[in-house]
Amino acid sequence: MSIVDLRSDTVTRPTAAMRATMAFAEVGDDVYGEDPTVRALEERLAGDLNFAAGLFVPSGTQSNLCALLAHCQRGDEYLVGMDAHTYKFEGGGAAVLGSIQPQPIEHAADGTLPIDALQRACKPDDPHFARTRLLALENTWHGRVIAQDYMIAAAAWAHSHGLGVHLDGARLFNAAIASGKPARELAAPFDTVSVCLSKGLGAPAGSVLVGSCELIRSARRWRKMLGGGMRQSGILAAACIHALDHHVERLADDHARAARLAEGLRGIDGIAVVGQHTNMVFIDIPADRLRALDAHLRAHDVRASIGYLPTVRLVTHLDIDDMGIEKVVEVFRTACPEPV
Repeated sequence: MSIVDLRSDTVTRPTAAMRATMAFAEVGDDVYGEDPTVRALEERLAGDLNFAAGLFVPSGTQSNLCALLAHCQRGDEYLVGMDAHTYKFEGGGAAVLGSIQPQPIEHAADGTLPIDALQRACKPDDPHFARTRLLALENTWHGRVIAQDYMIAAAAWAHSHGLGVHLDGARLFNAAIASGKPARELAAPFDTVSVCLSKGLGAPAGSVLVGSCELIRSARRWRKMLGGGMRQSGILAAACIHALDHHVERLADDHARAARLAEGLRGIDGIAVVGQHTNMVFIDIPADRLRALDAHLRAHDVRASIGYLPTVRLVTHLDIDDMGIEKVVEVFRTACPEPV
């Protein structure tokens, strides 16, 4: 059996049908605005999510950064979860490249940022402080779908204080499938939304940022400065359109397989299943067993992101089938045998 890679849903590879679509994509120079397939993707997602305009970029990191730079100026700040991707896992780009100060907020257990904490962090318009300009939220958060009632309330609070609101929707469609709510509804409270097509949807690269014409015009300028202006990128956009057409509803399969994986790992000595949300399973492993577990998994063609923290994330995706889940459970079982 081939390698079962649970490190992330970013490791997915284009399907044969997606590759065929890419091979015959109509292309032009996107920096000149002449790639028809890129334009079609941007218009498709903007329309689907009920926004005026869209911008195709190489990665979710660049999409989020373009949004932050479009919303904020030098000396501004954005409110963000201290465990949010835009703050913790994107190289500090807003601060380094935009001189935008992050104001991290501690998450509640359900992944929300308590509105009273946001209120305390929001600065008055005073030269002593960075100017609070934006609230950045995330859905899903560690695989967890954030309650839509909270998103609506948080966005309303932000707008009442003159702040913009951005959604890192890297796995927005996972949230839609898991919640049963249309992606358009989940995106509705926000001024900008970043959607990744290269995670669970399986495109080889690419995200789309949607928002107002004014914000997207600014983001397009930032994309150029950040080196994200691609040329015949319709080849990639075609893969993204194929993913939207064929890979959204099947995300439910990934969620079901994650649930089966969690169930299979429960009861194995030395493993504590601490959470399962959408396509992610979180397990705790004793720290002194991490290195041995990593070696055992690799020896049996299973990949997981095992570092030096006891919590390990396992992510299902379209390259993992039912046999793959069975194999993973068995490999973990032999790595962590029951005591005799």
